Amino acid sequence: MVNYTERITMLVDDIVKRVPTLGYIDPARVLVFARFGRSQADGAYATCHCLNLPPTDPGYYFWKDRGTGRITRRSQWFVTKSPIVQLGATHIDYLVSFCLPRFCDQTFARSRKHVFYPAAEPWVAKLDTIVHELYHIDPEGCGIRRILRADGSVSPHAHSPEFFHQVASLVRAYLASGPDPQVYEFLRYDFAGLTARFGGVVGTAFRQFPSFPQRYVELAADQPEVGDRTVRVEPLKHLPLQTRYTADDLHVRQFLADTSRRLVRTGEHRAA
Repeated sequence: MVNYTERITMLVDDIVKRVPTLGYIDPARVLVFARFGRSQADGAYATCHCLNLPPTDPGYYFWKDRGTGRITRRSQWFVTKSPIVQLGATHIDYLVSFCLPRFCDQTFARSRKHVFYPAAEPWVAKLDTIVHELYHIDPEGCGIRRILRADGSVSPHAHSPEFFHQVASLVRAYLASGPDPQVYEFLRYDFAGLTARFGGVVGTAFRQFPSFPQRYVELAADQPEVGDRTVRVEPLKHLPLQTRYTADDLHVRQFLADTSRRLVRTGEHRAA
């Protein structure tokens, strides 16, 4: 069977080597993994997840009286942190997830990016999505790329018209660099075509599938005194979340049209 996340990882490595604008990315610190997503359902094809954001400043949740607007309750102070993902001696800074089989069946149909590729074959839409997620990686190596407004201020949105235009130019630059067609050949097949040719589609996933490493809340070490004694402090609900991940937290799953299933034991994976 074809390991789809392995193929994407190899393609990412080739893209970064061939496109100078993306040369700041260290592929060893980017982990590609698979999530389930039906082809007939709406939703993202892929997502870039950042793991290198620093802890937030302490904060708390609060509740107000609807009539007076006065705070009546608040939670304990907490901070939000990023989980640690480490494969061997390498710390992972970014995760890029691909929804299978939805990503495999992506084309330019109903896509606003088709205007950038007027004569391109449908599979180029998938290449665009891969480059799109790589372009989200911040050049300064911390967080997701910031989108600036015309006045220089930071936009709260993750995309802009210029973002899509730049991604398309990077895709064209990669194809113009003369890459080995075998590196991206797998993108030419939809999910049914991959299954027919390789006998199935598998990919690296996290052992707690469909869960994966995400930012989590932790009780702050310092709990300031309550200024208003009439405000009740609610204990912070603590969920036992995993905060560290290694290769033993990965496994390989087979993805089918309507479901997925674990294929091998924990730790038996090929992520790069």
